[in-house]
Amino acid sequence: MRTSFTFTSESVSEGHPDKVADQISDAVVDLFLSKDSQARVACETMCTTNMVVLAGEIRGRGVYERGEWAPGVMDEIEAAVRATVKRIGYEQSGFHWETFSFSNNLHGQSAEIAMGVDESGNKDEGAGDQGIMFGYASDETPGLMPATLYYSHKILERMAADRHSGAAPFLEPDAKSQVSLRYENGVPVAATALVVSTQHKAGYCEKGDNADPARYAELRSYVEGVLRDVLPNGFITPETKVYINPTGAFEIGGPDGDAGLTGRKIIVDTYGGAAPHGGGAFSGKDPTKVDRSAAYISRYLAKNVVAAGLAKRCTIQLSYAIGVAEPLSVHVDTHGTGTVEEAVLERVLPQLVRLTPKGIREHLSLNAPIYQRTAAYGHFGREAQGGYFTWERTDLVETLKTAVAG
Repeated sequence: MRTSFTFTSESVSEGHPDKVADQISDAVVDLFLSKDSQARVACETMCTTNMVVLAGEIRGRGVYERGEWAPGVMDEIEAAVRATVKRIGYEQSGFHWETFSFSNNLHGQSAEIAMGVDESGNKDEGAGDQGIMFGYASDETPGLMPATLYYSHKILERMAADRHSGAAPFLEPDAKSQVSLRYENGVPVAATALVVSTQHKAGYCEKGDNADPARYAELRSYVEGVLRDVLPNGFITPETKVYINPTGAFEIGGPDGDAGLTGRKIIVDTYGGAAPHGGGAFSGKDPTKVDRSAAYISRYLAKNVVAAGLAKRCTIQLSYAIGVAEPLSVHVDTHGTGTVEEAVLERVLPQLVRLTPKGIREHLSLNAPIYQRTAAYGHFGREAQGGYFTWERTDLVETLKTAVAG
């Protein structure tokens, strides 16, 4: 296993068009779950210049029953969508929370899917689809996440906070970051390259008709300060290549600059490319969909394995078939860093947590409107508090240590 190498991950801000779509989709999920904790939601969002379109399948008491919308719900959906865009901060001529055109094309869930998935009689609730899901953890950061992705997220979170507070009034919502780190003996030691592209107000650019050298210098100095604050001391060296708005200008951004779709940033959402991904997106899906819930429980189990000191790195794969409750397979890989056999973990972990869709939802308390917060800056590596990010808890550590010792 290589221990010295350079690795890169990227992140995108809450104002990136794909993340706007993710947050809208999860706002719809939260709205429906606030009305019916058993609601079924598969909401896709497309956003472009002054337009937001919803599509997908839904079902829920007080939401959509017997082929009809509950009174007032369609207005609540539109209000939730506009509130999401307003919170992000879009008040631009090409995309404004108050004036974009809105189209709601959600409709009832297929009766055939419901028949296979719903719990009934002696039949346990089945998975909402087939698929493979992965969870991962690494001891290289406090949140047990890959360092390249961890710092990519932190850069943009800091910039968004400064934009919202007014500390950086020249910033606009759309932004991207990319962090390349050099690893020695498996440990990140230095940044080889840092990239930040951020939408900005007129004039804060190096090139173009509106270019103003003094304003661009102000923006560049600000971003360089964020990089120094976020990365550990010593990571930025004279050899670190720093690129800030390398195209020269970034005034047109968000859905006006590029159409956004739900589910196009799944690597940003997970582990920044440091671990496999099963292919399914999370946002817009209620927790009966194993694309979401099984990915969360896989992360939970992998994080607890690493937190328990049983491995420095851990990848867990689960697989499911539509309508079938129990996972078809459980695979554990500790990448040569484990202190116990992987086969032991594969045997023990399903004994500690029931890995059916219903068992996962109950263990992690997923039947709640907790999802919009996940839709920007990653679903993993966040702090578990107040019912949010329950899959980030490490409450299985002592039980797991006891189980493998036995």
